[in-house]
Amino acid sequence: MNKAAIYQLLTDRHIWHEIIEHPAVYTMADLTQVTLPHPEAEAKNLFLRDDHHANDYLVTLKGDRRLDLKAFRKTYGTRRLSFASAAELQTMLGLKAGAVTPLGLLNDASHQVHFYIDAALLEAPGIIGVHPNDNTATVYLKTADLIELIKDHGNPVTVMTP
Repeated sequence: MNKAAIYQLLTDRHIWHEIIEHPAVYTMADLTQVTLPHPEAEAKNLFLRDDHHANDYLVTLKGDRRLDLKAFRKTYGTRRLSFASAAELQTMLGLKAGAVTPLGLLNDASHQVHFYIDAALLEAPGIIGVHPNDNTATVYLKTADLIELIKDHGNPVTVMTP
């Protein structure tokens, strides 16, 4: 799904959303150069694979949080994790580096990428800002609606406390 298809899906499903178009951002540092209306809703996304390339994970955290990969591995019983390559990201989610987003899971036809989302993103105000499969915009939506959208698509979802 491209950006236009994401916007249409949100509209068709009557999901509240707010769109902010901006110059391309590739990192959280780049994001600080863009004025966005909901800084409390910033999220960072990590696309990870295990060391056997058998399992893939998309982890979405509140923007100011960090993920301890060793603790994550222990808590969720995964094998050793590392960041997926740009080629793997493109193959699995149809995304470019710098545009990782939970909405990319809608491109996962096999529904094999497991989505982990930070419970802090469900706390008030309960909204999240993510790329619409393109890093030239941020779309805000209710975190609960995002989770429901991903579950409806068929990917496994876990709400976590990192």
